Amino acid sequence: MNRTAKIERNTLETKIQLSINLDGSGLGSIRTGVGFFDHMLTLFAKHSLLDIELLVDGDIHIDAHHTVEDTGIALGKALVLALGDKAGIRRYGHAVVPMDESLASAAIDLSGRPFLVFRGQLPQVMIGQFPAELAEEFFRGFSSAGLFNLHLDPVYGTNSHHLVEALFKATGRALRQAVESDPRVKGIPSTKGIL
Repeated sequence: MNRTAKIERNTLETKIQLSINLDGSGLGSIRTGVGFFDHMLTLFAKHSLLDIELLVDGDIHIDAHHTVEDTGIALGKALVLALGDKAGIRRYGHAVVPMDESLASAAIDLSGRPFLVFRGQLPQVMIGQFPAELAEEFFRGFSSAGLFNLHLDPVYGTNSHHLVEALFKATGRALRQAVESDPRVKGIPSTKGIL
């Protein structure tokens, strides 16, 4: 089964070209114009084992908000396309990731029902040209458009870079588990018969 997708999303605020391969090796070719966000998406690709090619032309002369949020939406839509009917997948994934003094957890259910729980609050600081609170906006757009439950907890930490990085790594590793094929699963992993 070919679990890939290509998305073009064009608005008055962003132009996005994206392709993903769920059965990749974690290669990321990422250019959003926001350096720290590129770094986060590159390590997200590495830890999820998704191959991601992403080019974003956004209105970063205003700020990074539209670029970050719309990238999450595009990535979610691509995930839905690449998963197809979700037959044979594990469906659930979770990870707890330390990053020096920081710890973050992520849990995913590819349920077909979008919901984000983001516990705690990130400090409102700039990490390069990336406001830390935009991490939550990215994950909200990703889970909403991707039609999945995502529970995130920046458990503790003092360095905002480390906290956000731990969240992206944990989400990547949880998604890796959830999209994996499980040879014991026959059909759709739900008693409803649909996800």
